[in-house]
Amino acid sequence: MPRLFTGLEIPVDVGAEIASLRGGLPNARWIDPEDYHVTLRFIGDVGVALANEIAHELDAIRRREIIVAIEGLGVFGGDKPRSIYARVAATEPLCALQGEHERLMRRIGLAPETRRFTPHVTLARLRGATPESVAAYVESRGSVRAPSFRAQRFALFSSRESTGGGPYRVEADYPL
Repeated sequence: MPRLFTGLEIPVDVGAEIASLRGGLPNARWIDPEDYHVTLRFIGDVGVALANEIAHELDAIRRREIIVAIEGLGVFGGDKPRSIYARVAATEPLCALQGEHERLMRRIGLAPETRRFTPHVTLARLRGATPESVAAYVESRGSVRAPSFRAQRFALFSSRESTGGGPYRVEADYPL
């Protein structure tokens, strides 16, 4: 059973810039730069027949390329920080593409995504990091900006079952 999600790939040069933020935070498990991506829709574990249907249906999406801009750092988890991420600007074209993915998955019969779309690139997963150490890390690196890039395709990714995902594999890609 594959574990799937849709997303945008991060170009190597942008990934290298973001990867320069790695280190300096105890209890952080840093994501490998080749696994950086912007998730559009988490799908989860599905059977092969449904995975094939999803891949086929995604081919109907027609959108223009999207400018993707990184805008500093953020943290998920509040008082119990669980991950650090690079914020991605929530532009209208990006949110429209994500919304189309959500509608398509619901039409196929998947349950609605319960979390609000927060475009981001996960940099590290945290276990046992204190809010103070995370705040100090973000404060010292939070103003970083990577170069913007044009996303000219989105992808259907698979991941192996693991804590925190990765490595990720592009199963199919679709032009924007």
